[in-house]
Formats: sequence, structure tokens, C-alpha cells
Amino acid sequence: MDLFDTLPLPSDAVPEPLAPGAVLLHGFARREDAVLLHALEAVLAEAPLCHMQTPGGHTMTVATTSCGSLGWVSDRHGYRYAARNPQSGQPWPAMPLCFGELAQRAALEAGYANFQPEACLINQYLPGAKLSLHQDRDEKDLTAPIVSVSLGLPAVFQFGGLQRSERPRRYRLAHGDVVVWGGPSRLAFHGVLPLADGDHALLGRRRINLTFRRAG
Repeated sequence: MDLFDTLPLPSDAVPEPLAPGAVLLHGFARREDAVLLHALEAVLAEAPLCHMQTPGGHTMTVATTSCGSLGWVSDRHGYRYAARNPQSGQPWPAMPLCFGELAQRAALEAGYANFQPEACLINQYLPGAKLSLHQDRDEKDLTAPIVSVSLGLPAVFQFGGLQRSERPRRYRLAHGDVVVWGGPSRLAFHGVLPLADGDHALLGRRRINLTFRRAG
């Protein structure tokens, strides 16, 4: 039995609460996927994906890049935000208007008004790639929510509590799903299980995740 067969598939029309301050918006970005992917191609042409190093010296299985005024960086010196792409020394590409507007609308739908994202972290997952449980705590402003957009192959998203020891729940994220979390869940541990192989009509054998944050 596939792992997805054990996970519930709620109606796309109903936002699914995950925890206080956290919600899964099923299919929220699906209608504008073509516009998002076109804008994504332009960003990747200017700032190609790369496999960053963790502070411990391990190579991440997820390939990353960023757009916006700040970009997320990982290397032996730690996790942080930087105004320039360390691969090129150039400023990160500007955040496409359609990216920012989507993030703002999703945040508002989840109850967070006036969200102004500065950074969009772009993660590419190929089959087998994963993201271990972690907290998003490299941002100076922890009052703003996180907005996470899934495109391409489905993934199993883990969302837990404020302690790593709390067992996370698992959710199936399909193409166009958006997760928003903030407030009492802003520092919740979360991650992605190894991506199952497949073939998506628009993205082939990969999953793209756009994560919007206010970093400053």
C-alpha cells in the first residue's frame, strides 16, 4: 500500500486546520500554476538551483535558490539570510509579482493580514529528496507567518509541535496546495518525508516548493 493511501484527502473547497494558527489551503494555487511556473523559469535562469551545505558539512538532498530582497543561505558558517547569492555574488532575482500576490492572498485567507514577504526560498525535490524536521527560526521577525506553496509531485508533509520530541502529524500535499502557519505555531517543527517517484503533468519527476517569509 502506498503511504498516500493512508492519508485523508479533504475537499479542495475546505481549508484544513493543522494547529492553532496553522492551516492547509487545498488547491489554493492550482488555478494560477501556469503563471507561477512561467515566472519560476525566469528566476531559475538568473539564479540556478544548487545543493547547499549544512553547517555540519553535509550536502542537502534538496536543491535550493531564492528570490526577493533576501535569500536563505546555508553553509559551514550556519543558516542565515543574505542580500546576495553566494554562488554568483549578485543580488537575488526580484520576487515576481505573481509570487508576492499569491503569498499575500494565502496569508489573508489563513487570517494573517498585511503579510509582506521579503524572501521566497525555492526548493526542488527529486525522488528520494527530503527535509528533516526543523523550525524556521532564522528570521528576525517571528510575528509574520510562513506561506508554503507546493507544485508538482505530491509529498508527505510533517507538522509537529514546538518541541522536536512531539510526534508530528502527516499530511498529503498535492499540486497547488498551500500551507500557512504563524502565531502560536510559528516555530512548529515541520519537514518533508522522502519524495516518492512519479510523473507530474507539468513538472515531471520533481516537486517545487515556494516558501515565503518576512526575514527582517
